[in-house]
Amino acid sequence: MDASDLLTIGEIVERSGFPHSALRYYEREGLISATRTSGNQRRYRRSVLRRLAFVRAARSIGIGLDEVRAALDALPADRTPTRADWARLSRSWRGRLDEQIQALTALRDGLDGCIGCGCLSMTTCRLVNPGDAAAAQGDGARVLPPALRRPPVHGR
Repeated sequence: MDASDLLTIGEIVERSGFPHSALRYYEREGLISATRTSGNQRRYRRSVLRRLAFVRAARSIGIGLDEVRAALDALPADRTPTRADWARLSRSWRGRLDEQIQALTALRDGLDGCIGCGCLSMTTCRLVNPGDAAAAQGDGARVLPPALRRPPVHGR
């Protein structure tokens, strides 16, 4: 391997946007790897930048590190991953992303109505009390923690 293909931890930090501590953590967790110089300094292959970009993308959509590790372990060890390799990995997450998009859209649309009207009705609120399930627990703000159920103190 050519030494020009190896980057210092500082260069990886600058190029990837991850802090030093995250790189060391991801190395311990087996998501990335580094070689060591004779002075015990870390050196990373340039391809680590792609792996870190994948980690960032996966984490931003809620993929856990165990699943990220499994996906990265499926990449070829003997060559730099291709666009097709990355597409194959991300394809398995498409359904999850579609579900998250639908859920966030429903939440957004529900909040428009809830916050827009300001009623916070416990009998009709689809977000906090679907089907008026809280009615079975009795009157009052049953969904709120006890500390928040106290009446407001006036004059403060």
